[in-house]
Amino acid sequence: MIQFVNVCKSFALQQVIINANFSVADGECVGIVGPNGAGKSTLFEMLAGHISPDKGECSYPGNQRLGYVRQQLHPYQQKTSLIEYAENAVPEIKIIQQEMHHIEEKLSSADDSEQTRLLRRLGDLQTEFEHLGGYEIKHRAESILSGLGFSTKRFNDRFATFSGGWQSRAELARVLTARPDILLLDEPTNYLDVPAVEWLREYLKSFTGTMLLISHDRFLLNALTRVTLEVMGGHVTRYPGNYNSYMQEREARHDQLLAQKRNVDRKKEQLERFIDRFKGKATKASQAQSKQKQLDRLEDIEVRSITVRGPKIRLPQPPRSGQEVVRLEQLCFSYDGRTEIISNLDLRLERGERAAFIGLNGMGKTTLLRLMAGKLTPGDGKVVLGHGVELGYQSQDYADTLDPERTVYDTAKTYAAERSEAEIRQLLGGFGFHGDEIDKKVQVLSGGEKVRLGLARLLLRPLNFLLLDEPTTHLDIYAREALEEALSGYQGTLCLVSHDIEFVKAVATTIFYLHPGGITRYYGNYEYFRQKLAEEEALSSQTAESDNGKLPPAVSSFPVPPHKQDSVPGAPAVKSTPESSSSSGSDRRQRRREEAQIRNEISKLKRPHEIIVEEVETLMAALDQEQSEIYAAIAAAAPNTDFAALNRRLGEIRKEMDSQTNRWEEAAEKLEKLTAECECRLAELSGGM
Repeated sequence: MIQFVNVCKSFALQQVIINANFSVADGECVGIVGPNGAGKSTLFEMLAGHISPDKGECSYPGNQRLGYVRQQLHPYQQKTSLIEYAENAVPEIKIIQQEMHHIEEKLSSADDSEQTRLLRRLGDLQTEFEHLGGYEIKHRAESILSGLGFSTKRFNDRFATFSGGWQSRAELARVLTARPDILLLDEPTNYLDVPAVEWLREYLKSFTGTMLLISHDRFLLNALTRVTLEVMGGHVTRYPGNYNSYMQEREARHDQLLAQKRNVDRKKEQLERFIDRFKGKATKASQAQSKQKQLDRLEDIEVRSITVRGPKIRLPQPPRSGQEVVRLEQLCFSYDGRTEIISNLDLRLERGERAAFIGLNGMGKTTLLRLMAGKLTPGDGKVVLGHGVELGYQSQDYADTLDPERTVYDTAKTYAAERSEAEIRQLLGGFGFHGDEIDKKVQVLSGGEKVRLGLARLLLRPLNFLLLDEPTTHLDIYAREALEEALSGYQGTLCLVSHDIEFVKAVATTIFYLHPGGITRYYGNYEYFRQKLAEEEALSSQTAESDNGKLPPAVSSFPVPPHKQDSVPGAPAVKSTPESSSSSGSDRRQRRREEAQIRNEISKLKRPHEIIVEEVETLMAALDQEQSEIYAAIAAAAPNTDFAALNRRLGEIRKEMDSQTNRWEEAAEKLEKLTAECECRLAELSGGM
């Protein structure tokens, strides 16, 4: 069992952890959540023994092995090969191997008594070697490296030749290969693409030890954890359930605590009024003293704020563009002039589409965004922007373009001179810049803060076509949720690359899947894409079984990925699917006309239900506002406050909200069915592309 007992930790004048008391039972899978800088990683560092608590104790059983994957890489043995680096996860295995070889060499020259002793020792070593997994560790390491995206061709390459992101993957593989009793994972998905995140989720589902996971990836937290530890304001609070359950329970506890506080405050006020009124009267003095004792016994109830989300991000209304936003025609691109990364690609986006590029690292997702943004020049073909398109592009290295001498506020203001100070402050707050932090100079910001500022600067401008490359990097859960809410209601056109599956689920309405065979378009959200991909794999398996007369070997949901560095040069070219590339120009024009006809037809059917959804959402916002005002009135109640009337109105509001929720669900369900019908008809028309 892991135990933290009265643990305190400070850095300079900041008290990060205050009297933390919690335990984690053997076999529990625990998610650790909280804002950036709250002290989550500090808990891991203390448990691993890298830093010491100022007060209290943290411990785990001494006979259990600890595996720790940090955010910051501290690799060793840089001169070894990749596979050796992963295999060295359990150093005891190599020590045992060396002693076994030494004994085997001595056996031939040893006398009978010495041979007996050596053979007994050799047997003990072989038993321990087997217990540590020595006979299978190489196979396990190869399997994990492949699952995390490494090409088998690069297993014998030196570890030092890989980029920082891929070295972080190798470190994760090394720790997983060790199969520790206690696994500490600090943001393990930071450098993973979507296929690797999917693989990691499935792998960790079968982990039988104790796991503590720090992550802003809600997809991983909801899939793996059964307990949640919240680290906030120096306090560590335990909640049952995964991330979604934690959020519901947290709000329920807060509401309950608020109710208790209101009751106690109301009781205090009544006692104080009685005491003030009668303490000067001799006939009531004893009663007043009794009331004073009751008042003294009432303890204040502290209600810590649960508002950890940044202010709502409000994007400016974008100008209207033409129906066609961008068109790629027979696009080809190569970095070295020999190996094509993109080959004969035809692609078109229309106004209002929110598309996500999904696929393995090195398949050309970032390259596509750069080509559409005009940052790269095609080798052949062309990129055509539509009428009235105002484009904004956020690259992964966007933060490097910031002026180091400007403050956070001035940086934002420069790109949105027409926005008010309050609007700029609100948006910056949504990205984690609060209070005096907006007066910091860019040169003192961390790498993550620069990325957040760069994204905030971009979103202040009224743009109608956004290209976002990994926009959630360095954002905590609350900032990610605020951003996805803003982008879900964005009226312009959006293209994004992201490894945050929950973010993609919430934002994207179209998926482009990049794979070794080309690029396939799915007219639906991420769930639809996964469903269609599974159907295609099942059909492929059935075909293989029919052709071979036997069941084919199991395949993963995504193809075995190439290494990222293979992309420049050496990665398979992203190209249109065969159906797309072989179509004639007239066929494509006819298909577009038919697609537009289908969309217009479905759009007319959807409009009445969309009106209902808009009406309900407006009414629900008003009811929610009224409910908040009533709660505030109760909290600041005067002696003549009519609590009965307020509570009666609260009941009416809840009934009305339930009724409107039912209306919303009915309309949303009909919209979903119409959307699915549209996607199905479009898919049939396009033949899967």
